[in-house]
This record gives sequence, C-alpha cells and structure tokens, in this order.
Amino acid sequence: MTSAQHNVGTSWLAKAGLRPTRQRVTLAALLIGDGQHRHVTAESLFEAAKSQGEAVSLATVYNTLRAFCDVGLVQEVTVDGSKSYFDTNTHDHPHFYWEEDAKLTDAPSEDLVIAQLPDAPDGAEIASVDVVIRLRRKS
Repeated sequence: MTSAQHNVGTSWLAKAGLRPTRQRVTLAALLIGDGQHRHVTAESLFEAAKSQGEAVSLATVYNTLRAFCDVGLVQEVTVDGSKSYFDTNTHDHPHFYWEEDAKLTDAPSEDLVIAQLPDAPDGAEIASVDVVIRLRRKS
C-alpha cells in the first residue's frame, strides 16, 4: 500500500469518526485508495488484503465492513437473501447482479422509475428501497 492510499484510507475513517486501526486503514485503502467505487464481498476483500501481504483475518474483515456500514462509509447490498456485497457508493442507486459471474455492478439510476410504493404497514415506515436487477447473458 502506498502512503497516498494509506492517507486516503485514514482520512476516510476520520471523516466517519472511526479510529484508524492498522486493519481498518488497510481495508479502507483497498476499498477507496484509488478513488474508484467498488462492490466487494468480505471474502474478496480478504483475498485482496492477503494478496498485498496484509495480515488480517476473515473475521476482522467481516467486523470491519460491519463497522463501515454502521457509520455510513459503505452500504450492504444483499442478493439471494444470503450473499452480501459492500458498496462504497452510498448514494441511492440500483444494481445489476450478473448471475453467471456472481458480480454486482451499478445500474444507471436515471433510467429507473418507480411510480408508486405500497403503503408501509401500521407502525412502520419505509427506510429504503433496494433495487437489484438480475441479469444473465443471452444464449
């Protein structure tokens, strides 16, 4: 990890009020160090850290991603009710899920129109609407 990536990771954590532990800075730098948004799973982030020679456990990656979610640095997108992706773009936007590759990408939000939502049940309010459009390649 370059010192510039380290600094970006440290600043990102500070902005959210998170203490910059070595593991958090490492994972933050892998997530946003190049300035690009990405969708990762805990496993893919763990493998990326390992390939950079960073000593971090899979449990630490899960806990760190959960902490990043809790402070709004990333958002969790669940596919199939069990597979979680973590997105560094926290603005509301839809996603494409590529079934063959198990890959999540952003979909253009300007093309999405939701005309009406059902009323929330009594005693509840709608917190958010997640849109995941499942894709498969044409045969």
